[in-house]
Amino acid sequence: MRDPLQRLKYLPWLELFQVATLTILIVTALDIVLIQIIITLLSRTSSFFETLTGLVIFASATGIGALAVYLMERFFQQIHINTATLWALVFCLSVLLFLKSYLRIPVFLAGFGYPQFIGVILGVFLRGRRYWR
Repeated sequence: MRDPLQRLKYLPWLELFQVATLTILIVTALDIVLIQIIITLLSRTSSFFETLTGLVIFASATGIGALAVYLMERFFQQIHINTATLWALVFCLSVLLFLKSYLRIPVFLAGFGYPQFIGVILGVFLRGRRYWR
């Protein structure tokens, strides 16, 4: 009888975690810069940011997923991208976002929660649409 987890053993886990780590580092740097900008602007118009917070967080998580696929296509060309690889990338991004949530780094966009998880899935699979087969 075939082992259903056999395909998981042969996924390029090290490279996928490298892609996820690079993505999270880029997003964390942007997040810190964005927090400084928001603090500056928040003192002027606080009601505007309160209404868009949920949408911005979901959109940024979608961007994180799309950025991860872009980085994988651009810099990790040795990875054969298919549906299983995309799901493994979602897993790697989720694990790193979860671990990042325990660090004492200010978080605005790159947090860990249900909207971010769904946004990452959406971003990975929208950007990786041509690899679904």
